[in-house]
Amino acid sequence: MAVPPVARFTTSTGVRIYRISCQAFPGLVAHTYLLLGAGPVTLVDTGSGYGDSTRHIREGFEAIRREFGESVALRDVQRILITHGHMDHFGGLAQINEPITAEIGIHELDKWVLVSYEERVLVATKAMQFYLEQAGVPIDRRQHLLSMYTEGKQHVRSVKVDVTLSDEQEFDGLRIIHTPGHCPGQVCILIGDVLLSADHVLPRITPHQNPESITAWTGLGHYMEALVKIAKVEGVRLALGGHETPIENFYPRIEEIRIDHEKKLDRIFGMLTGEPGWTIQELTDRMYPSLSGWNVLLALTEVGAHVEYLYERGSLRVVNLDQLEREPNPALKYSAR
Repeated sequence: MAVPPVARFTTSTGVRIYRISCQAFPGLVAHTYLLLGAGPVTLVDTGSGYGDSTRHIREGFEAIRREFGESVALRDVQRILITHGHMDHFGGLAQINEPITAEIGIHELDKWVLVSYEERVLVATKAMQFYLEQAGVPIDRRQHLLSMYTEGKQHVRSVKVDVTLSDEQEFDGLRIIHTPGHCPGQVCILIGDVLLSADHVLPRITPHQNPESITAWTGLGHYMEALVKIAKVEGVRLALGGHETPIENFYPRIEEIRIDHEKKLDRIFGMLTGEPGWTIQELTDRMYPSLSGWNVLLALTEVGAHVEYLYERGSLRVVNLDQLEREPNPALKYSAR
């Protein structure tokens, strides 16, 4: 799979941003960003470390020297900032950092993903297993999804964190903005009139949501609040996300994402109106009948996040309370109030 070439962007404050792309997983391109002129040489995100991901980043540094005349190499990186604790953004950290020992920073709510990675995988897998049971996923399909969930995570190991990032922290012309929802510690980074929007705002995809019942500080409620928050940040001329193309229509794009979620909420509420009760698995099958592979798990958690949002706000009710009282973790059946 070909990855996009290195691209250069300049902020209103004169910081040079180089986008270095890599194939994080088959079919998924992720972007990392090299910042020059914003304090020490800084790399934002490190790819997944899976397959050719790290090689693509190393080749990106070579292209920056060759095509843009910058006398910078990977060994010159002094600081690495991780936008959030998803593997396609931090999984290559140990491979990237081994020869350079750069200072590593991540938001405090995602710090444990880096420093206790093995613990995090175990805890998250148990939470996912509980969720899939509650969603009504049949046991044979459940085991397959759990195997897929843990696949590809074995190459990552725990690393130290030197600095924890916090909301509205500013240093070297960078402004950290905490935008949870897609991930607990998701941050956007404002540099002059350019925003590194990571996976909070993307140009085409509506960023995936997990239920907060799986991981605290995820969930559609946190995400929608963070959308409102980032829309109030003034003067964003260009947003650069963790995937896809640059976003020139940043503020209209935020509204498009908000409307997309509202439409999903309306659709789910409409589907459950007048029904005796459906599980999340049944809802997902009706909303997305033709999915396969990893997209099945994404759909189950995305639908679950929207069901959770409606339930927490009193729009839905659980109809099989007698079964819930008898059994430790039955599949919950929802209906509109």
